[in-house]
Amino acid sequence: MIKVATALRTVLKGIKILDSEVIKLIDALERVLAEDVYSNSDIPGFNNSAMDGYALKSSDTHGAARNKPKILEVIEDIKAGDIPKKRLKSNQAARIMTGAMIPEGADSVIIVEYTKRAKGKEQRAKRMEFVQIFKEVKSGENIRKAGEDIKKGELVITKGTLLKSSHIGILASLGKAKIKVSRKPKVAILATGDEVIDVDEKLKPGKLRSSNTYTLYTQVLNCGGIAKNLGIARDKPLQLEKKIKEGLDCDLILTSGGVSVGDYDLVKDVLAKMGTNIIFWKVAMRPGKPLVFGHIRRIPLFGLPGNPVSSMVSFEIFVRPVIKKMLGQEADERKEVEAVSEEDIKKKKGLRYFLRANTRWHQGRYLTRTTGPQGSGILKSMALANSLIILPEKEEFIKKGEKVTIRFLD
Repeated sequence: MIKVATALRTVLKGIKILDSEVIKLIDALERVLAEDVYSNSDIPGFNNSAMDGYALKSSDTHGAARNKPKILEVIEDIKAGDIPKKRLKSNQAARIMTGAMIPEGADSVIIVEYTKRAKGKEQRAKRMEFVQIFKEVKSGENIRKAGEDIKKGELVITKGTLLKSSHIGILASLGKAKIKVSRKPKVAILATGDEVIDVDEKLKPGKLRSSNTYTLYTQVLNCGGIAKNLGIARDKPLQLEKKIKEGLDCDLILTSGGVSVGDYDLVKDVLAKMGTNIIFWKVAMRPGKPLVFGHIRRIPLFGLPGNPVSSMVSFEIFVRPVIKKMLGQEADERKEVEAVSEEDIKKKKGLRYFLRANTRWHQGRYLTRTTGPQGSGILKSMALANSLIILPEKEEFIKKGEKVTIRFLD
């Protein structure tokens, strides 16, 4: 048996990043960026107002107070999108809207709540307008400087980033109507076994519906891949071989079931007959011990266990990192932290355990406990879990109150 860490290193060593494709920005959410993006301009591209109010010289507000307002001449109205036409002189102001360009001569903006429109004195021209200022402002107040967010030439988003809504907004600000992303890996999924039927078939004695088809399909989608459902292959070598061949147009092949030591566990033998280079079989872990990994015509292939929890956990530990590497996504968003066990846990020495658990933050630390019976066929315990407790091979007993490593599943 191979240890989990060694198996994972072995698997990832031969995985290549897939080629890239150019797509529309509107379609880029949750895609992996395949190029470094540098800014071609300052963002914002000009000094602009952060508030509705009046652009002015801060020096003209010195001493301003509610009972002793400063009175400035209003020489212009500036809306967002306008280009200011006049330069401010001393004791002048311009009415300005949020996002509008700051006029020359102004170094600050006072918000409208600290102002009041005022009429000019009779001896002044009737068309002149004035504003009362009730508060001092500092230079730069309420002004968003050019390049405050992003500077021209700055590396904004690095290759390998999983694009979120905020990234899409930045790319839009930079005028990137199209963007280069990693191609999504196509993953073939094949369930095996005479006892397995599809979800819409009538359940008969001795038969089981193929939950693995649907959990693996959605796990692939959740990783950013494209799933190809090959259906179900019976325990017949020729049918298994035919179905596996249907997945040879994919970047990765997953089978579930048929990789243990029973008389009808035929997948490993069929794979070997088809020329698959089987690199390892059996991993020192629970659940998921009977697991095959190899390459068939240079396509990586996993023979996952048939038990539903074993299949899901094996996917999480081995298949997910493979898909992420194919996408060029270096950082794993799955978080591993220390947590305090809320129960005693016994385990078998020599195996790495992955226990379904619920982990919560309480009074400055994470607390965790298993979600019930840990049998590899108890899918409900997986549905109740938000994390996996990871117990190293050498451990045999963990006392309540001891620290353990947990891996979040979302």
